[in-house]
Amino acid sequence: MFDKFRQIQSRLEGAPHLLRLGRLFSETVLVVVDGDEFYLSFEKGRLLSVVNGPSRKTPWCFALRTDAEALEEFWKARPEPGFHDIFGLVKIGRGRIDGDILTLVKNLRFFKEVMALPRTAEEAVA
Repeated sequence: MFDKFRQIQSRLEGAPHLLRLGRLFSETVLVVVDGDEFYLSFEKGRLLSVVNGPSRKTPWCFALRTDAEALEEFWKARPEPGFHDIFGLVKIGRGRIDGDILTLVKNLRFFKEVMALPRTAEEAVA
């Protein structure tokens, strides 16, 4: 899973529209997959680092918690209904969002498109 997040980091650098969307986003986001913690640190829309957890010393703004199977379904080129969106994962009971929801909502399009970056690579191959 760590490699997928590193892949997101490199793909984000090649997506100028996302860098423009996230230019005001400088936060650390916690993504928990099957209990494994990953801290994604953004600075002005760039993903500066991906750090494995757990860490009680790393402050985070909001968290997305899900399981690996749901995330793999989310990253498919054409995900099933409910797996197409981070809020869809929450609605079907396969995800949870915690923390500062206002910051997430202010940067919703940016964060949703960043999380979906592995999906775009699969679509290009298909």
